[in-house]
Amino acid sequence: MRPVKPPSLPEKPMRQALLIIDVQPGFAPPQWLVDGIQALIGTLPSAATVERHDESITPFEKQLGWHPAPDDDSLIPADRIFIKHGYAPTAEIIDHLKSLNVERVLVCGLQTETCCLAAGFALFDAGLQPTLITDLTVGSSLDRTGGLGVRLWEHHFKHTVRSSDL
Repeated sequence: MRPVKPPSLPEKPMRQALLIIDVQPGFAPPQWLVDGIQALIGTLPSAATVERHDESITPFEKQLGWHPAPDDDSLIPADRIFIKHGYAPTAEIIDHLKSLNVERVLVCGLQTETCCLAAGFALFDAGLQPTLITDLTVGSSLDRTGGLGVRLWEHHFKHTVRSSDL
């Protein structure tokens, strides 16, 4: 008698959240990026960061000779908007994402090799699985394609996806 294979259970969908990094007017994101991220809103829990300037917190002007706007807002209507004053997400953002009990955090936005990468490190260090959406990110003026940031991401965190895979 051949063993009977039990019926396979349907695959449980992965619990995930979307973290949108610094898609704000002051950084002039391309419209295709805004539209691509906007298409994901409402399909999973989302949070967005907005980088604002406060020289007493992060010395952008002193060290880099430029600074983000002091009063920008997100171009993406995420479920939650968090203000940050530097490259990395704040502890409040990480705590919020952890409270969602997700298996992975999808990261998109600006700039692949700086603020997105900083978010990846913070998520990883918090025990979350950062996953970059490679076609929904733009690099800095060093590499607008985002290719450098994607390579760094793959080296440090391994996990990447394309928006068409979601």
